[in-house]
Amino acid sequence: MSNTVLQDRKSGPDWPLGFVDVATPGTPVRLTVNVDPSNVNAPETGQSNQYGAVVTGDEYTPRFQQLMVQAMKPAGEVSHGMVPTTGNVYLLRYASAGAGSGNRDDPGVMVKILLPGETFFLASAPLVKDVWSPYRYALDVDNANDGALVTGLMF
Repeated sequence: MSNTVLQDRKSGPDWPLGFVDVATPGTPVRLTVNVDPSNVNAPETGQSNQYGAVVTGDEYTPRFQQLMVQAMKPAGEVSHGMVPTTGNVYLLRYASAGAGSGNRDDPGVMVKILLPGETFFLASAPLVKDVWSPYRYALDVDNANDGALVTGLMF
């Protein structure tokens, strides 16, 4: 089974990032793996233009006001639809460097532990209209090929 990859982020307010599959527990996978596997639009990969602004692959890096993460996975060939994950799913701040492991064993990067089938919304204060990059987050899991359905919500 493969994801449909939607590249229509500019038509918001929702942008399904698909099922983020973590093939190897302990190896975090960025939430944007399906829509930008090479991290072309990640803020840290941009280059400065003549005006000092960071230029990435697109006009700008995507920004979300909310993020919905559902600890569900494709049912596979036996059935249709989605089923709860086998084990926990860990929503992490993506860490490319640091003293810790940056994975499910590192409490310094942990944002939320989702139980199988749980849905979690990470949201900013509505009146503040704060936004963040989806490249900021990654998933890790307890069991191989678990993961989560991820949808970014823009304002």
